[in-house]
Amino acid sequence: MRHLLAGSISRIDLAVWVAVILFFCGSSTLFHGNLQLSFIGAAGVIVEMLIIGVCIEIIIEALKPKKGIGTITGFITNGPEALCLIVGLAVGDILFAASTPLGSNFMNPVLLLIAALLCSMSLAVFRCKPFYTGATVLLTIIFSISFFLLPEAYYPWWAAGVCIITIPLFLIRPAESSSGQPEEILHQADRWLWPAIIILICTGYFLDSVVGFAAEHSKAPKGVIGFFILATLSSWPEFKSCLSLLSRGKTLSAILNITVSNITNIWLAVIGVATYLAFT
Repeated sequence: MRHLLAGSISRIDLAVWVAVILFFCGSSTLFHGNLQLSFIGAAGVIVEMLIIGVCIEIIIEALKPKKGIGTITGFITNGPEALCLIVGLAVGDILFAASTPLGSNFMNPVLLLIAALLCSMSLAVFRCKPFYTGATVLLTIIFSISFFLLPEAYYPWWAAGVCIITIPLFLIRPAESSSGQPEEILHQADRWLWPAIIILICTGYFLDSVVGFAAEHSKAPKGVIGFFILATLSSWPEFKSCLSLLSRGKTLSAILNITVSNITNIWLAVIGVATYLAFT
């Protein structure tokens, strides 16, 4: 287990943690916020990011010998988006409910590219199934944009249309290979798999609240928060998954982690639309 914990923290994590502290505390100083509470909020964000990183490492180590690890992690890392969708539906706001899963579709491919650069795997990522990757990312982004441009009366047509396109996209995804690993590590990871999944989903859900606390007391500009903080940190599980998979040489799995995540985000929005229309 020490091997898993050590592998979840890298220089990249340390650099991001420092950037988070500097962002919130610097904003608090510039815009006359509460420096002490801003630091506490930033520390909370860092703790959440650390927990997410550890959970991702455990999940990937446990699933490493299995085929379809990219697909599986693509589903698992969408747990926080699913919980945010439920919260939005509970208050009857379909735009708010769909904004988190659909908004993640814009940031996910960007984070894949960043992970590829950090792991020196850019060429491998671009050469691995470029047509499927490009088509899936482009279509899911277009579907996400179109949802916010359509009037509510067209939501059923939108839901039907995206299902017709995305279900075949999911079914024709490239097949992944499996690989072995030491039995000791496998047994340790297996023991913690389901706790890690549950903790990951819960931690991802509360990440937005912790970021909101830090943003409120740092008086950070809303535009900067929306792009740099919320968009990036809400996709932190996907980013950590890509880093972990690429560092293990699993290029296709990292790509599928993002493409499946984007497709799943579309399906979450469809479920949200169907639920909203059924009860309104």
